[in-house]
Amino acid sequence: MRYLFGTLFFLFSISISGQILNVESLRKVTDTSGFTGSASVDFSLKRDKNEYHELSSNIHVQYKMNRHLVLWKNDLNLKSIEGNKFQNSGATHLRYNYRFHPRIAWEAFVQAQYNKVAKIDFRGLLGTGPRFKMTKYENYKIYLGITIMYEQEELSDKVTPIQRDLRGSSYLSMSLYPTDNLTIVGTTYYQPKLRHFTDYRVSSETSLLFNVFAQLAFKTSFIFIYDNAPAVDIPTSQYSLTTGLVYTF
Repeated sequence: MRYLFGTLFFLFSISISGQILNVESLRKVTDTSGFTGSASVDFSLKRDKNEYHELSSNIHVQYKMNRHLVLWKNDLNLKSIEGNKFQNSGATHLRYNYRFHPRIAWEAFVQAQYNKVAKIDFRGLLGTGPRFKMTKYENYKIYLGITIMYEQEELSDKVTPIQRDLRGSSYLSMSLYPTDNLTIVGTTYYQPKLRHFTDYRVSSETSLLFNVFAQLAFKTSFIFIYDNAPAVDIPTSQYSLTTGLVYTF
């Protein structure tokens, strides 16, 4: 299983800073078939074990054909801690959706990541489940996803053994369009270990996008992550505030 995740990681060569990758934040809602996506550059001030600055970019590409949707997310981060610059996190996420009802889709995904600050040498995910559209209005949209996923995790704390478990991964995503130039997207994930519900993660991200030009937007995002069973010496809660530009295509 790890070789599958590792191959995807090598092919896409991406990175993220958080422990839960939010694929909802830049998902493109469109009725048109073909390729769409976005690219962004962010500057952020973060705190986990340390306080530091980060320069990051990410690419989000999706392809839609009738009821089929393929989504890929790719991020890159460069962090500076006490004057030292290094890239210390990475992930790749590939997701497939099949919409068999106007308001219900089935999705499957594979993800691989690492995070040196959080002492995650490797985390691989393979999951599937339904996605429900909870509203029928165009100026605000709410989605609920309920998935089950296999997780393999290897930590570098020299204490925790390799973990192989099943986790739930439920999310609630809300997109608001109060004006033609303003978009507000909020997503919350809850990921408990199925055989041990006291081991869980919660992630919440809120993004505000303001269109500067037709395809260029200013974006500010706040992310909060809570993991009640992290690696040794890693805090249970982390947060980040990022600001940057997003180009959609």
